Amino acid sequence: MSAMSEMSELSMVGPVLFKAACPECRACFELSAGALRLAIGASRRTTFYSFVCPECDAAVRKPAGERIVELLTRGGVRTLRLAAAVPSAPPVPAPPVPAGPAPAG
Repeated sequence: MSAMSEMSELSMVGPVLFKAACPECRACFELSAGALRLAIGASRRTTFYSFVCPECDAAVRKPAGERIVELLTRGGVRTLRLAAAVPSAPPVPAPPVPAGPAPAG
């Protein structure tokens, strides 16, 4: 099956809903793609999806493995690609203080 035919099948079905659960209030519900956000970082620790619980308004953030990333992306969830941290430049040493004449004494 080609990617184009898969996409047309998705659009024929209607809006995609994702099952989710809140770790705070333990409610289970379905969310549309517009209610989810996906952040893809450079590592497993920085790749996650998030949403606001419709029951208790808790901000929820859960890790997203490769399969979850694929499903959310294909389902139309907005994705943010996180830039890798740029290593900071080493500190520039201050110029040496010139030695002046010895104090008279």
